[in-house]
Amino acid sequence: MALVINDRVKVTSTTTGTGAFTLGAAQNGFVAFGISIGSLNTTYYTIAGSGTNQWEVGVGTLNNNSTILTRTTIISSSNVVGAQYAVVDFSAGNKDVFCTLPASKAVYLDADGNTVNAAGAGFAVAMAIAL
Repeated sequence: MALVINDRVKVTSTTTGTGAFTLGAAQNGFVAFGISIGSLNTTYYTIAGSGTNQWEVGVGTLNNNSTILTRTTIISSSNVVGAQYAVVDFSAGNKDVFCTLPASKAVYLDADGNTVNAAGAGFAVAMAIAL
């Protein structure tokens, strides 16, 4: 099992509740999770309820035939309990489910060229050498 991130991965779902999501067909112009992420792999995902304020970003794991996404770690969501993000209890309706790179996981250079969100100084040194 590997963490896989890919571009243009977006499907629909009508799953409700707080459990695993059954993934529908790829939306027009996009590809399905099974094609680009692969079975039993993990990925960063976003689920957004159409016409609602319900959304969730997290780490999910695909089942062996890539039709179900188990929501394993919540990174951020529209459901805040205390000071913690929590799993969203999605209501009925259509949802977009897609791959994303959460801002909290991104590494980038600020306007002054300083590394932001790096795991440590060693990362910045490795990037400088690689460039």
